[in-house]
Amino acid sequence: MAGLLIIAHAPLASSLRAVANHIFPECSARLEVLDVTPDMPSEEAEARARELLQKVKQPEALVFTDVFGATPCNIAQRLADGVQVKVVAGVNVPMLWRSLCYADEPLDALVARALSGAAQGVMAVATSRPQNQTYKPGGNDQDHRHHQQ
Repeated sequence: MAGLLIIAHAPLASSLRAVANHIFPECSARLEVLDVTPDMPSEEAEARARELLQKVKQPEALVFTDVFGATPCNIAQRLADGVQVKVVAGVNVPMLWRSLCYADEPLDALVARALSGAAQGVMAVATSRPQNQTYKPGGNDQDHRHHQQ
């Protein structure tokens, strides 16, 4: 069983927890978050992240972060050991929900589930009207101003 930790730019981590709790309120004990603010020293953020990791690690943990190469990701990478703690960058809602659903799986399987949830949750959504019909404002007969006699 793995715990989950989200380290992201403020307020993304807290917002993702709110979304997670909306759908999976029973999973709140296995999810912790750290919002990294612009004025937060990196050392302070890392110390707080280590505390939160110890709270969720059971004995494994998956750490999510928002952007590869940014401060939250750099902190997450320093927490990872590659065996019991792994990091995935690019966190999104489908990734989080999938991970919460399968958090009882082994860590490697959970990472795979998270990645597939993220990839499958990103798609181009059709913007055309149903049946490719164009929009005609005022499309009722009264606007045509013609009457049969």
